[in-house]
Amino acid sequence: MTGHAHHEHHGSDLKREAQATLEGAGEQWTDMRALIFDVLATFRKPASAYDIAEKVSERRGKRVAPNSVYRILDLFVETNLAQRVESANAYVANSHPGCVHDCIFMICDSCGEVTHVDNDKLADGVRDTATARGFTPERPVIEVHGKCAACD
Repeated sequence: MTGHAHHEHHGSDLKREAQATLEGAGEQWTDMRALIFDVLATFRKPASAYDIAEKVSERRGKRVAPNSVYRILDLFVETNLAQRVESANAYVANSHPGCVHDCIFMICDSCGEVTHVDNDKLADGVRDTATARGFTPERPVIEVHGKCAACD
């Protein structure tokens, strides 16, 4: 499998990297953005805006509307802090936000586990195919549904 090397961030290191990436994109790292990123990073599986809003509301002690969470998640996807699993309408924190690339998701239809894989050769092939057809690709989405090794 072709890919590239990058450092996987976790915990406070991930939060610092996310903040640096967002600020490097000219955006502010507000308390609400930090809280939503913290909550997103705690999920082991892709989380919907409703899942995130519920957890953020619990932490804040007052209700946070999912549409507010959606706006921030859109910003996170745009700035590479999060990735959207299109078929699930859910999000995962990007463990290497400073590394921009197209992602491939392998989604287990039994347990919901999502594995993120980098394969630049495959992603570049999708972009090249689109370009050859006169289409300007912006964000290829590659998702493979099936069963993970644990559920097979």
